Order: sequence, then C-alpha cells, then structure tokens
Amino acid sequence: MTSRKQFKAQVRARMAKTGERYTTAFAHLSGASPDGGWVLRGGTDPDAAGLNAMLAARGITGLNEALVFGIGGGIGAGYILWEFKQHNSRHVTIGFTNTWQYVTRRSEKVLERLGIAHEWHRSAPKAAQAWLTARLDAGDAVMVWPDRYQIGYWDLPEELDGHGGHPVVVYRAAGNQVYLDDRNQVPLTVAREDLDRAVARVGTWKNQALVITDSDRAPDVEAAVSEGLRDVVEHLSAKSDSFSLPAWRKWSRMMTDTRAAKAWPKVFADGQGLDHALQSVREGVDGRYGVTGGNLRPLFADFLEQAGHSGLAPRWREIGAMWTALGEMTEFPAMGAQLAELHAAETDAIARLKATLR
Repeated sequence: MTSRKQFKAQVRARMAKTGERYTTAFAHLSGASPDGGWVLRGGTDPDAAGLNAMLAARGITGLNEALVFGIGGGIGAGYILWEFKQHNSRHVTIGFTNTWQYVTRRSEKVLERLGIAHEWHRSAPKAAQAWLTARLDAGDAVMVWPDRYQIGYWDLPEELDGHGGHPVVVYRAAGNQVYLDDRNQVPLTVAREDLDRAVARVGTWKNQALVITDSDRAPDVEAAVSEGLRDVVEHLSAKSDSFSLPAWRKWSRMMTDTRAAKAWPKVFADGQGLDHALQSVREGVDGRYGVTGGNLRPLFADFLEQAGHSGLAPRWREIGAMWTALGEMTEFPAMGAQLAELHAAETDAIARLKATLR
C-alpha cells in the first residue's frame, strides 16, 4: 500500500516532469473518474477562476478569469509574519489580492458589479450539509471555503489545521464522493465527509457557500471593468501599511531592523523556523509552488490588456518577475532591498494607471 508520504512524492515528481499544478497532478494520480460534463478550465486565482467557471456554467457570457479578477478589484497588498509558539514555527502571509483579508469580498464585488443574481448560504453544519446536497441534486455548482489542511489533498502539516483556505467549487456528487474544481484540469474528488468537515472547520467563515441563480445573459462587462479599475487604484493608493502598498515598505524595513518585535533579525536570531518562513515566502510569491496563484501580477497584466490598457501591462509582468526573484532570496538585506524596489515599482505603476482614468 502506498503511504501518504510516498503519494505526495509521486505527485511532486509528476509536477516536475509535466509542469502541472499540484491539484492537476494529484487528480491524475488519484484516478478520479470522468466528471459528467463540467468544463475544467484550470486557472490561477482560486476566487476568480472558480467564479468564472460558475458563471460560464450558467450561460453568462463575455467573461474569463482575468476579467473576473480585475472586476473584483484585482491586485492588493499585505504582509503578516505569524509566530506559532505551540509548533515553534513562523509563517508568512502575503496579501496579493484586493481586500485579501475578507474571504468573500471579491466575489461579492464581481457579482454586484455585473448585476448577477446569486444566493449566499450559511447555517449550522447539518443544515448546511442538507442545503449543499439539495443544490447538487438540483444540478447547481456551489462555491465553498474549506480549510486547506482538512480537505486533505494539499497534504499540509498539522500546524496549519484550522488556518483557513481558499474557495473551491463543488459541482457534482457521486455516491460518497464530490467533484471539486480547484483550478485542476482533470477530475478531482474527495470524500463528502472530508468536505463537510473542512468547510465547518474555520469559525470566521464556517459553512459559507455561494450559488449563482442567474442564467443565460450577457452582463455589462465594460461598466464592471471600469468599476474594477477605479477600485484597484483607490485600494492601492491608500496609506495603510497593513492592507495597501505601504505594506511592502514596512516589510522591507523589517528585514534589517533590529529593534522591532517583528523584525526578522530579531525573530529569527536563533535560526529556528527560518527555513519554513523562507519557504512560505517562496510559495506565496511564486505560483509554481504555492496554493493561491502566487503574486498574481501577470494575471493583472492580462486584465489590463483586455481592459484597454495594454501599454501598462508589460510593467506588471516585470513586477511579477521581481516578486518571483524575491522567493529565491535568503539573505535579509537583499530581500529588504528587493522589497523596497517592489514598493517603488508598484507605487509608480499604480500612479500611471490612475493617470489614465482621469
């Protein structure tokens, strides 16, 4: 019998050979059966890719992942260094999306800006499970927010149990299995009991679910795109050093400061947890290794091209490469200097976008 550790190694080996995302390689090796007609499109950003798939399944036209991403406000900025004394570990959370600290906010913005009828549902576990069963029986796809550790297929360490997750789409049930769309390009199934446990794990958004009730129409995408552009400019022009571009400048200082409580030279003075923190940075900035698509600047560039601002797109692709380079760094001063450059580059790029919207 293949152990969980051996299976994870097989998944990683397939990723290295084929270039597939983790979920796709996992699904290939787990041997899930055909998915019954749902179109698996893959994708980069879990929120935008999942919502785009749901809208397309309802016959709502004129959209793709990049447009949905931009309509929801596109990119964001944020940084938190977590310290978990119980496991003696440190983990870096990087917010690369608009309103990243609110798990449902971007989806709400997209649906409101497009004028799409939808339904949010949240209830106690048994009622939530019954509601999901009824929706799936009716042929609906449902977006849910499972805990990544509890859902199982990411094979995360126990220390991340209950630390949250990103949205996935449940689109079909077959016996005790449910089919998920988590940007995988081949069918991916999990046991229904695992899904139920995962979506009930995190108190902040336990049993949160979304279903699209609109169908067969072409919304005013152009107007929604304009709202999304104004949103990203306003959001990233704010002065907050927690939830806007000044977060990068603050993080830059933390790489060489020796006095602040969260300064890296102070937090990692004993060297413990540093490898894990650097790994979490790499996974956060680089879509090849992380869970939620990396820094998402290339996807934003795709949106700008489709929104009529193709001249601004190349700079955001360069910025995306700068973030990827950060993930390969291990020396604090070099990381601090790179973050300072990123703060300056993104501040200038947003100012240029703002100038075109006047």
